[in-house]
Amino acid sequence: MTTKKITLNSEKRKVIADQFQSFYEDKVKDKLIQAKEQYNLMREKAKEKINQVVRYHQPQEDVDTIRSMIQKYNRAGGELYEDNCFYVQRPITKVDDEGKEYISQDEVHVRFDMGRKFARAYYRDEMKAKGLNPDFHLSINDDYSKRNPKYYNDESACDKFLGWSISSNDDKSITTPRSEWENDFKLWTIGSSYCHSRQFKVDENTMNFFKMYVQSADNVIKEHQELYSYVEGKMKTLRLGLKSYRHYDQAKALADKIGVVLNETMMNESSSLALSIYSPENLASLLEDKEVLTREQKIAIARQQMAQNSLN
Repeated sequence: MTTKKITLNSEKRKVIADQFQSFYEDKVKDKLIQAKEQYNLMREKAKEKINQVVRYHQPQEDVDTIRSMIQKYNRAGGELYEDNCFYVQRPITKVDDEGKEYISQDEVHVRFDMGRKFARAYYRDEMKAKGLNPDFHLSINDDYSKRNPKYYNDESACDKFLGWSISSNDDKSITTPRSEWENDFKLWTIGSSYCHSRQFKVDENTMNFFKMYVQSADNVIKEHQELYSYVEGKMKTLRLGLKSYRHYDQAKALADKIGVVLNETMMNESSSLALSIYSPENLASLLEDKEVLTREQKIAIARQQMAQNSLN
């Protein structure tokens, strides 16, 4: 008795491609995880170090004096600003084109908030778990002419999750990553809100430390880029191959050779997904909780339902 072959369509090819993508990401994602861990360690040390630097140049008693003056004379008493942005510098000797030496400033921008590229790298797993695409900006390879509606939709969705895009309808009880980082660490400084107007002189060792701290943040971004480049390089080749495959057993043979877990149950998940999600129990829960499920949550429910069915 012959078994009927499973014919591939676009939906089944996507299921297969997702399995391969997870496989390739798992091979290289440890480097991004390690970069984040190293940054976290450097961040805590940097907090201590910058506090020492700022308080050396601007002692707490001076801050307290100006605060008292402001309370008495308003803005005429001086300016204080609670900031998470700092510039450190030290004089260095350089040589111009004519061979003459001159004094310049070696400068490092020390920040404890986060930029968008860093945020997408740092929270990549969390955004992917929500069905978002934190790699959208990498897909165009700095060629902004390639931006299309999907690019902007992905950008908006990521910005909303991270906290760059907010509205009056948002749940105010939820702390966004951006807000969390913005308020995680701040120091009272003497001067205006313009960060670059405050430049704190440091010695060579301290300067080198802050350069390492900045580099640790850049490494998180770099490992995100390298993860995407590696996986996308594999996936481009795979997608071309999947287009030529007509049946599941062809994809299965490829998966077995590479070591990717793939079985027929995965092919059936998409067809039984709607039935599983909208079973009486699950539908009642959705209506009661008024919950909007992500794609990953729907798949998890479907898998649970199918597991229960197989036991019955």
